[in-house]
Amino acid sequence: TDIPVIPDLEEVQEEDLAMQLAAPPSVQVNRVLTYYDLDKDLMKYAAFQTLDGEVDLKLLTKVLAPEHELQEDDVSWHWDHLFTEVSSELVTDWDLGHSEKED
Repeated sequence: TDIPVIPDLEEVQEEDLAMQLAAPPSVQVNRVLTYYDLDKDLMKYAAFQTLDGEVDLKLLTKVLAPEHELQEDDVSWHWDHLFTEVSSELVTDWDLGHSEKED
């Protein structure tokens, strides 16, 4: 009498779960932090100044570049121009290296 029974496929099809929806999680977002706020928090909290409790990141956080120095304008690249520029720089460096070896 206590033997478990595997349900038939017909019984499972009667329980149509496709029409049931789970409620989405509710997350309260007050505001999005700016880079300035993140930078302030980085310097203020000691938790961000060590990695795994062993590696001191204070020196690194002091020399990190600010956001405005990292922003770059979008520049389109043209393959022919870029290839010519790089190859001419390589040839120039190669010529300088050979002239220094001859001296």
